[in-house]
Amino acid sequence: MAAEKSTDGGFNIDPMHQFEIKNWIPIDLGFIDLSFTNSAFFAFLAVGLVCLFLWTAMSGSSLVPSRMQSMAEGLYEFVRNMVRDSCGEAGLKYFPYIFTLFLFILGCNLLGMVPYSFTVTSHFAVTVFLALSVFITVTVIGFMRHGVGFLGLFWPMDAPAFMRPILAVIEVISYFVRPVSHSIRLGANMMAGHAVLKVFGGFVAALGVFGIIPIAAIVGVTALEFLVAVIQAYVFAILTCVYLHDALHMH
Repeated sequence: MAAEKSTDGGFNIDPMHQFEIKNWIPIDLGFIDLSFTNSAFFAFLAVGLVCLFLWTAMSGSSLVPSRMQSMAEGLYEFVRNMVRDSCGEAGLKYFPYIFTLFLFILGCNLLGMVPYSFTVTSHFAVTVFLALSVFITVTVIGFMRHGVGFLGLFWPMDAPAFMRPILAVIEVISYFVRPVSHSIRLGANMMAGHAVLKVFGGFVAALGVFGIIPIAAIVGVTALEFLVAVIQAYVFAILTCVYLHDALHMH
């Protein structure tokens, strides 16, 4: 329940309980824990639903598209145009990677809006992994494309000579902070919104007949959360494009 009676007669609302990781199938190898959790289940479920959506939408593709085909093609064109506008034609080579990231995050975010489901992207372990994968991939691409010259990204040649060492330190710090901000932005936004919904849900039970007020707030926050779910997937993808642009074009 959203709210439970506490020992002092009040209501105990725990908005963080919904983010608890639960081991459904314990798998302990001694030195590593590979237990199958609720987080892993909903991550696989999100991947499965995205694949099912794309397969269903495109299996019977025709010149006059159906609604599902139009949605799938719209998502494809949206992300493709985003990659091309941000990174140029050279970035289209990495479009499948960014498209996969976008759909996975979008699927997890939207699946988390279903009652009694689990929001995979509310956990920093997941968002940090995604952000680090982008950071490492972009860095490797930068060195593969430019070699040691990629380090020139941190040395602003247009700045006055006496300021270059200071700016270089700032550039290095900002570069290595990227995965931190990239991951926290997604995880914090998803966690905060669901926590607010949980708190309002507790107020419904606590206020009794006056619970109509938090119910109205829940409707508004839920609509906002659906918007946030889409926007955060877009923000993660567009930032990936921005970082990829630096690796490809060095400016």
